[in-house]
Amino acid sequence: MKGTASRPSGSRKPGSARAASTSRGPGASHRPSTSVAPGTSPPRRPSRRALVLIAGACVALIALVVTTAMTLGSHGTDENAVASLDGHPVTRDELLFHMRRLAPTVRNELRNKYDLRGTIDWNAKAGDKTALQRLETRALDEIRRDKSTLVLAKEQGLVGSVDHADFLAELADENESRAEAVAAGRTVYGVTEFSPDEYYTHRLTELTTSLKKRLGADSGGPLRVTDADVRRAFDADRDAWSANATTYRYAKLVVPVPSGASADYAAGLRRRVAAAERLADVTAGEPGAELTRGTYDGGGGTGLNAHDQDLMAVLGKLGPGGISAPVTGTGQITYYELDGKSVDEDKAFATYSQRIRQSLVEEKFDQYLQRRVDDSDIDVDAAAVDAINAKDIQR
Repeated sequence: MKGTASRPSGSRKPGSARAASTSRGPGASHRPSTSVAPGTSPPRRPSRRALVLIAGACVALIALVVTTAMTLGSHGTDENAVASLDGHPVTRDELLFHMRRLAPTVRNELRNKYDLRGTIDWNAKAGDKTALQRLETRALDEIRRDKSTLVLAKEQGLVGSVDHADFLAELADENESRAEAVAAGRTVYGVTEFSPDEYYTHRLTELTTSLKKRLGADSGGPLRVTDADVRRAFDADRDAWSANATTYRYAKLVVPVPSGASADYAAGLRRRVAAAERLADVTAGEPGAELTRGTYDGGGGTGLNAHDQDLMAVLGKLGPGGISAPVTGTGQITYYELDGKSVDEDKAFATYSQRIRQSLVEEKFDQYLQRRVDDSDIDVDAAAVDAINAKDIQR
């Protein structure tokens, strides 16, 4: 090797070599001769640097083999896989889990769309596909979206795995933890034991909520919503965001239904109200009719009683001068007329800004996730999927 000092030659003179080989006594042990033939050099031992390089190469090769085996083992080489999403395996058990979850929904949709009656035969045609094929397609679509969410959560460090087997292991751990808490007399919030369906929904909801927060936290995050964004959304649809900060001025006409009135009395009253410009024009012609005026402040927000909720639902749909549809009660018919309304915009914006921000984040998240889904690559083993039959989806 260049730059490496060579060892002194170990060759001897021919005569001394022969003397060494013939000078053994009868009891001497027989050892291989280390003599070197005349005119030749002894083989060189590898240098220390060469040994280090060889050992390093061996370690690197072993690491490469192990890493490759682990990668292949966790991406698409599962013998039970029926599909893969961007290299992440979708197992047969995973597909069946989603098919069983979606079976009631798909069953009802098929009944409504194709006017099916009785028990659904999954092997029967529903349009150009069997009911089972439609269920499989629906389940794969859900897997594609949900697994895209899980992959995104893994990228953000919220989960360690997107595999179905690890989900089931996590479910078992959660239920075991809850059982231990119950046994120890500690408070357990929610159910004491999750079913797979319940835990799947619970877990996906929590991850989605965490993703919305994380992806919108940074100024350059894909879900970032600024104060200016919120204000623009408010200004674009003020009526929708101002109900609880609106004061309504209205007239209320209550007309008692005469005793023994004909069946078409209500229809006749409706025609008379429609022909009048104002409710006040109807009052004089209806025996016992009472017209009152009032003001309603919609700022009550949540916690409204039933009457206020009904009143707000009626007035909120009217423009100034508009008259409502009849509200039928026991022995009477009521009409409302909106005289006018005023909006406290500052109050409205303060009341609804957080809800507007949340709606914008949800809209951005749906769009962001849909782009991920559209860009994902799903490979389906058609033969493996076709091997699933109706009995397989029975719980």
